[in-house]
Amino acid sequence: MKMDSYWLDTAPRLQTGQAGPVAGKADIVIVGGGFTGLSAALALSRQGADVVVLEAGRVTGEASGRNGGHCNNGLAHDLGGLAATIGLERAVALYRAFDAGVDRVEALVREEGIDCDFSRTGKIKLAAKPAHYAKLAKSAEILAREVEPDLELVPPEEMRREIGSDKLYGGLVFPRSAHMHMGRFGVGLAEAAARHGAGIFEQAPVTTLKRLGGHRHLVTTGCGMIEAGQVLLATGASQHGPFGWLRRRIVPVGSFIIATAPLSAELAASVLPKRRTATTTMNIGNYFRLTPDNRLIFGGRARFALSSPRSDAKSGAILEARMLELFPQLTGTPIDYCWGGLVDMTADRLPRAGERDGLFYALGYSGHGTQMSVLMGHAMAKVMTGEPAANPLAGLDWPAVPGHLGPPWFLPFVGAYYRFQDWRH
Repeated sequence: MKMDSYWLDTAPRLQTGQAGPVAGKADIVIVGGGFTGLSAALALSRQGADVVVLEAGRVTGEASGRNGGHCNNGLAHDLGGLAATIGLERAVALYRAFDAGVDRVEALVREEGIDCDFSRTGKIKLAAKPAHYAKLAKSAEILAREVEPDLELVPPEEMRREIGSDKLYGGLVFPRSAHMHMGRFGVGLAEAAARHGAGIFEQAPVTTLKRLGGHRHLVTTGCGMIEAGQVLLATGASQHGPFGWLRRRIVPVGSFIIATAPLSAELAASVLPKRRTATTTMNIGNYFRLTPDNRLIFGGRARFALSSPRSDAKSGAILEARMLELFPQLTGTPIDYCWGGLVDMTADRLPRAGERDGLFYALGYSGHGTQMSVLMGHAMAKVMTGEPAANPLAGLDWPAVPGHLGPPWFLPFVGAYYRFQDWRH
């Protein structure tokens, strides 16, 4: 078993990156080579801007390449509950932004010829307890009325046409959702940005940012300095670098994933006959999907801990046990990959993007980042070139998380709370 991301291990390395040193000037410097930064770099370089991307490791080496492989539409929230907090009009607009994110991914795959197995299979949200099906049905009413007219509610007695498990109790199908190979998409996005003129530096961690006036900054990395006319921070849950203001507002939460060896066609069909992406309704739930070669990618929070080799291994064992509980037909199937990554969680699970002290930023996707990060990279490219209305997240308040000054010491307590909620409901 490899303790590495399946997406990163089976993706090519970037061939058009810059060797360094980092020097000179650029119109725009983007800090972070994940989907947000690369999407912004592509959009800006298409417009003729001189763009440099600085990535501390390898492109898509963190959250963008260490996730479950879903490209789902829909919010992390119940639409009705969110509407009660921020108003129905704003909640609907945010929902539609997530829809637009999936569309944006599909458009880039097509326009740039990115080979990443993008497929609109749809997503099914699965009732993990019998009582959860009624909640799904209630949620479906407002979703169908306001944003998702093509939803399909799958009653418990018809679940076998969607999933081969007796431990799930009905579902809700979102037909616009998709999945793809995250590593190949990310490298393809980087190669496309480079073709259009962006300079992409891997192994170039940013160590200091010095404001020179207005939006101009001197950006210092481990391999040189560059003067930027504008800077976009697309750092996700980065634990290093001069990003303290962001870190006080982002809680890094570990998410963990395993990938089986390839299954036979018959066994794969017995698990997910329609090959949808799937999520469960528990607070500490699971998400899973099949790859084109019939591996089951199965993930979840598993443990409220940060990712490390030891933590990933412990979480992988928990995930394998849960996978076999749902799908006993997979007993004896080898696990080929086990990995973890950090989710950049905000307190209200809504992403944030905007400008502060001359720096632009977009992050906080809270586990729904694939589509939204791509959309927000494109949107912030527009904002930075004079279209402030392009930011669908503008105006969201973003206070610091109380008591959060560095490492998330409170994660075990959060985990205990959510486990209690899952037990009660």
